[in-house]
Amino acid sequence: MSKVIQTCWLMGLTLLLGCQQETPSKTNSLSQIDQPPLQVIEWRLATSWPKNLAGLGMAPERFAQLVNKMSNGRLVINVYGAGELMPALSVFDAVSNGTIEMAHSAAYYWKEKAPAAQFFSSIPFGLTAQQMNAWLHYGGGMELWEEVYQPFGILPLAGGNTGMQMGGWFNKIIATPEDFKGLKMRLPGIGGEVFKKLGGIPVTALAGRELYGALQTGAIDAAEWVGPYNDLPLGLDQVAKYYYYPGWHEPGSTMEFLINKQAFSTLPDDLQAIVKVAARAINQDMLDDYTQGHIAAMDILLNEHHVQVKPFPNAVIRALKQARNEVLDHEAAKDVLFNKVLESYIANEKSVKRYFSYTEDALSRFELDAQQQE
Repeated sequence: MSKVIQTCWLMGLTLLLGCQQETPSKTNSLSQIDQPPLQVIEWRLATSWPKNLAGLGMAPERFAQLVNKMSNGRLVINVYGAGELMPALSVFDAVSNGTIEMAHSAAYYWKEKAPAAQFFSSIPFGLTAQQMNAWLHYGGGMELWEEVYQPFGILPLAGGNTGMQMGGWFNKIIATPEDFKGLKMRLPGIGGEVFKKLGGIPVTALAGRELYGALQTGAIDAAEWVGPYNDLPLGLDQVAKYYYYPGWHEPGSTMEFLINKQAFSTLPDDLQAIVKVAARAINQDMLDDYTQGHIAAMDILLNEHHVQVKPFPNAVIRALKQARNEVLDHEAAKDVLFNKVLESYIANEKSVKRYFSYTEDALSRFELDAQQQE
């Protein structure tokens, strides 16, 4: 190859490489100019719980973080604890009238507005967390929940579960059903109505942070909140002598995300899907958090605080179960929609408990029998 030809070939190659290096930068520059600016949608979410409370308070925080990440920052949800924007139990109305776009709470708080809403939190002697999720997502429960909230312009989504709760903190031995008579106990929902039927006095308006003072001053004689994970930080073992089980009133307490339907309808399809998928993830995440949290907190209550844990006697449980059936029948006779949801819930409850008698419940019975024989 002559020197002239070699020089020309090298110059041509240099020019070609130069063009190849310039092209991407020009293309990127043009694409950045042509790309429309990111549209950010901001929502406000108010909760019925103290900000960042373990379990209950952290679920909406994690939901907001997940939505932000999945949407690449296009949907930003600002979370406010109870009392920051409004009182804890005002969130339903605020979502309904569009003051805020979302809330995180529990459906049994709205029994005066929609009696059937109580089925979507927890029913005494009813479904566990696993069973509740199955009914909601594959047994027709969500469709009924949407029907109950439809008049209020609210879209509900399951928003977590605390698992089976404890039976509550008492300063009095509960030996017979008659021991409930005249007893003032913080107990919401249908559980409170069952308690009332046995002569108790349910108190429903107390928030978790108010329970310590109410027990200490004697404003109430007993209280249930959630279980060890939340009860331990509240110091309830310091103002009540006995910790009873099982949590007959809430065997699997579902929380809820409340969404203003008009606000939701304005979201693009992909953001709507992100909200629903994030809620479904948090629904399971909270149960995982509570399960491990309850286990660790109960170890502390037993081994370090030496709490007296007591079972409700069988006669008490039988009386409570009978009262539950009577309360449900009474409420169903007053409200058509309550009766419609009740029929679905009870049919599912019978089927699922029959199946569990062959599976988890059967294994638990075998293990208990083995322990008693050792």
